[in-house]
Amino acid sequence: MKRTLGLLLVILLSSFVSNGQEVAGDWSGKINAGAGIQMTIVFHVKDSAGALSSTMDSPDQGTNGIPTTSTSFENGKLKIEIKTYGISFEGELKGNRIEGDFLQGPNKFPLVLENKTYQKPKRPQEPKKPFPYYSEDVKFFNETDSVELAGTLTLPSKEGNFPVIILISGSGPQNRDEEILGHKPFLVLSDYFTREGFAVLRYDDRGTAESSGSFAGATSLDFTRDTEAAVNYLRSRKEINKDFIGLMGHSEGGVIAPIVASKQENDIAFVVSLAGLGVTGKEVSYAQVKTLNPTKPLVADFSKSLFDHYFSLKANGLNPDELKHQLELKLSADLESKFKGISSGDPKADSIMVVNAVASILNPWYEFFLSYDPTQYLGKVECPVFALNGELDMQVDAKSNLAGFEKHLKAGGNDNIQTVEYKGLNHLFQECKTGLPDEYVKIEQTFSYGVMDDILEWLRERGIVKF
Repeated sequence: MKRTLGLLLVILLSSFVSNGQEVAGDWSGKINAGAGIQMTIVFHVKDSAGALSSTMDSPDQGTNGIPTTSTSFENGKLKIEIKTYGISFEGELKGNRIEGDFLQGPNKFPLVLENKTYQKPKRPQEPKKPFPYYSEDVKFFNETDSVELAGTLTLPSKEGNFPVIILISGSGPQNRDEEILGHKPFLVLSDYFTREGFAVLRYDDRGTAESSGSFAGATSLDFTRDTEAAVNYLRSRKEINKDFIGLMGHSEGGVIAPIVASKQENDIAFVVSLAGLGVTGKEVSYAQVKTLNPTKPLVADFSKSLFDHYFSLKANGLNPDELKHQLELKLSADLESKFKGISSGDPKADSIMVVNAVASILNPWYEFFLSYDPTQYLGKVECPVFALNGELDMQVDAKSNLAGFEKHLKAGGNDNIQTVEYKGLNHLFQECKTGLPDEYVKIEQTFSYGVMDDILEWLRERGIVKF
């Protein structure tokens, strides 16, 4: 009897190890993250004597080696959980594919994984070491918020005195390279301008990569204080020409830069806005939804209804709980009457959609963004401003936002402004065909050299680069 039991245990153990080995390896696939963006997800599954473990990569976001909380494979089903990020995946092995769902918070995305190594897309502009200039990892402190920012300062040479550009990233938690969809725009910009005689500071957003603090709950005003900390830090460096400290902000960074420059005590020498906002956040948000959903006008109208209800209720001074409750009631009523075309027909699913929409708009970052009014800041900016947009930018409309920059700056008495709309370029200043976000990862180019050349020439014309 003992021999039979021992044989049974051996059979069960060998079966378990075989199953683990069957799923061990690299598994990659893409989820549809919305707005036409496909995000790559990679799981690295390891089998150590029948014990499974794994890590996750999100290479399009520049995030690799995320440790998972648990990994199991039973009855042909792989389950992976990352509690820290509210992420889980469950799928069934079918041949060399695992078909399942990727969940993060309330969001659920179909995900098919294939047993193959992820091939990093070609990025020919990404500079490679050794660099012909001095590079130093630095840290500086935002005393107001007790946040330590980590970044990289590049200098044309270790000794000297140079004008400096501070790079300010767009929305979402970004590392110092503003890494997105396999591209590193800020690494490319930093390399270009350092080779041309500028010092360049780029840094990880608070709560991201090596910077401390929390990104969640922070608004553009909080990030403004981080940029001001960067300005103050650079003033302490002997290699920096204190008369030529300038800001270059992309997207949301094009909101932060004018706010910092509007405070005269910051003494900013110039501002370069790369697809920044010249109109209100509400206008940009509505235009973005409308542009990215050209065949679904009801989706844009549903968003506009949400925005209108929000501002109307906010004006009544409701407390946060009542504001949330009233928004959900009004949006649910709209869905049942005006927007039946986008209703799923499932009351539970519709309720979840409404709750998620309201939760999104009541996020502190989004509340500030929607309420952002450039007239409060642009009219106070006295330094030279160069505002640029791509003609095919589907996220920040070129014509209206560039016109807004010019209008508000001139209203404040600042005529030292230049605006340029670049034909054939998208939100990331890539040469493209449609401008839709799903092109970003497919395009090998990271940032148009022509645009960088124009910025350099603009700076030279204003005497910021010395010969």
